[in-house]
Amino acid sequence: MKATRRVTRYAVSFATAAVIIPLSVSASAVAAPAAPPLTALSTPTARTASALLLPRPTGRYAVGRDTLHLVDPRRTDPWVPQSGPRQLMVDLYYPAVAGSGTPAPYMSTAEATALINYAGLSGPLAPTTLADTRIWTRANAVPARGRYPLVVLSPGFTVPRYTLTALAEELGSRGFVVATVDHAYESAATRFPGGILPCAACDEYDAGTITQAQVAAGRAQDVSFLLTELTGPHPVWRYADLIDPARIGMAGHSIGGDATLATMLADRRVLAGADLDGPITPPVPATGIDGRPVLLIAAADPSSPDIVPTWTSSWPDLNGWKRWLTVAGADHYTFTDLDYLINESGVLSIPSAPRSIAITTSYVSAFFERQLKGVCEPLLNGPSRDFPEVTFTSS
Repeated sequence: MKATRRVTRYAVSFATAAVIIPLSVSASAVAAPAAPPLTALSTPTARTASALLLPRPTGRYAVGRDTLHLVDPRRTDPWVPQSGPRQLMVDLYYPAVAGSGTPAPYMSTAEATALINYAGLSGPLAPTTLADTRIWTRANAVPARGRYPLVVLSPGFTVPRYTLTALAEELGSRGFVVATVDHAYESAATRFPGGILPCAACDEYDAGTITQAQVAAGRAQDVSFLLTELTGPHPVWRYADLIDPARIGMAGHSIGGDATLATMLADRRVLAGADLDGPITPPVPATGIDGRPVLLIAAADPSSPDIVPTWTSSWPDLNGWKRWLTVAGADHYTFTDLDYLINESGVLSIPSAPRSIAITTSYVSAFFERQLKGVCEPLLNGPSRDFPEVTFTSS
């Protein structure tokens, strides 16, 4: 299904102009490390020179970032059981005091190399070009005093949490705490303690031994565990007091969007959810989701029919505030950093890319401002002259 469409789609556009070096790593090819104790990871030193730059966030806050490695001792990893307990990598973005901290990196060179190889861009796009992308986040920044809503972001299949950095920075700048999550063995380019894990779940999905619904359900368990670790009686994050546990939302791209609805069905703590071009499996039950609000944003590309039927079947049962938006000219990766950065790098021309981040951050931020803060957001009421690409399919 579309939610499992991999970043290798870039290779289709570039195959006639570059040498493609595919990355094919099975779960058995890389020894799965034993799960170490829960710990905060030190942030690598950010590089100072880069040709790529994410758009500046529009909110009033500077943005800080912490990284956590979490281990759930109650669950064995579903894809590689011999690896031991389920592991997550989490970046926490938060409103910060301006000028504090040091520039944070986009991703490590090793992760950029793995992602570029997997996407079929190893010839034209140098790993350092992607890894050195300048962002606006500061590592070890001093938190801005206050209590803020929490938004969890779940990435698409095969791609790391860094691909949602622009959205995380925008929300952080607007006064949200944001947790971007990498789920072990579901990304081709995520560094865990012990190294970059292979995308074992991708191999199983391709072999037909697991379903997308299983992946979404597993991620729902991951997020419930994360919420307890962040907001429960013994929070693991040093700045956990920034989070208002009564105001939690979630958004995801592709299978992360599917996981958002799955999490809402399983965990009533998630009060609002946004699905960015991901199907809904399993469908929302006839009893609905307790009237909680949902935002659906789809790309109007030829593969959109892969998700439209699942949205159509679940739409009547979404029994709260809801919007279904379609973005003309968009493709599946419009809602991540990837289209924007690859277009900016010059290795591939993507016509919709210059507007991609502005569209995504504007609508998703407006949704959470409205649903978690009660702020009036006219952008969600109907078509906007600022964003003529966006059609309100249903509301």
